[in-house]
Amino acid sequence: MTRVAVLGTGRMGGAMARRLKASGFELTLWNRTRSKAERLNVGRVADTPVDAARDADIVISSLTGPSAVRDVHLGPNGVFREAAGKTVIEMSTAGPEIVDELDREAQLKGVRLVEAPVVGSVPAVEKGTLLVLIGGRREDLDVVQPVLSHLGEVHYAGPMGSGSRLKLVANSMLGIISAGAAELTAAGKAAGLEGEEVFWILSRFAPALRLREAGFLRDQHEPTMFAVRDLAKDLGLALDLYARAQAAAPVTSVTRDLFRETERQFADLDISAIVRRYANQHGERPVPVAQSVTKGGRP
Repeated sequence: MTRVAVLGTGRMGGAMARRLKASGFELTLWNRTRSKAERLNVGRVADTPVDAARDADIVISSLTGPSAVRDVHLGPNGVFREAAGKTVIEMSTAGPEIVDELDREAQLKGVRLVEAPVVGSVPAVEKGTLLVLIGGRREDLDVVQPVLSHLGEVHYAGPMGSGSRLKLVANSMLGIISAGAAELTAAGKAAGLEGEEVFWILSRFAPALRLREAGFLRDQHEPTMFAVRDLAKDLGLALDLYARAQAAAPVTSVTRDLFRETERQFADLDISAIVRRYANQHGERPVPVAQSVTKGGRP
């Protein structure tokens, strides 16, 4: 039986741990807040990342950002202290720079590193329909496929860093679609249309919106599938990437600003909560989009 360590048991990490346990894998868990891992009741809970990884064949990490990834893998109690010969699957949305940093260290320590950020949220994990974006050496696919195939479709994006770049493009599109749908739903209603009719036509162009119908039409933004704070963070990472590539991204920049504005009040709600920006529910007048554009479209 393949032994898997899951590091980070938040919303996505916890769902993946449950799915892998149900698929027959032996699990060891670690989370910065130990009680979150214990509540899952799907395996032994370790005190440190290196302890969780020690007896595992494959180590999966699903963390909140670059600093968490760096600490969990390279810190004093990090996985890479005792990971020689192991396979580490880094699934966080933390940007390509931290992945490149990990890859350099992995080569020094004899660790097989595969990046595998995912497209999809908790319902996709539960159904096994995630899209897993692989970056790394193609020959390593054979090693990770037997585990990752239980989570969804595995897609090889290219060399190390390609998965992270593609994930940031994907989340940029998700943000743009969500912000556009919120704006147009409100604008259509103001123009005399029924909200259901507006949402119907918008979802014909962007079927993924249907997952958030309750949010866009009934102001129901829990349970959270993808928190506003997390998308705002990812849009910032995406704009950093585009700026380094000297690629103009003004629409993404506006979208990042809109989600940061929404984050001030609704950080932990699902990203559909961006509709509240247009609802005037809090006595605030919405800021015109043109005023939220960062000069030059840069972060």
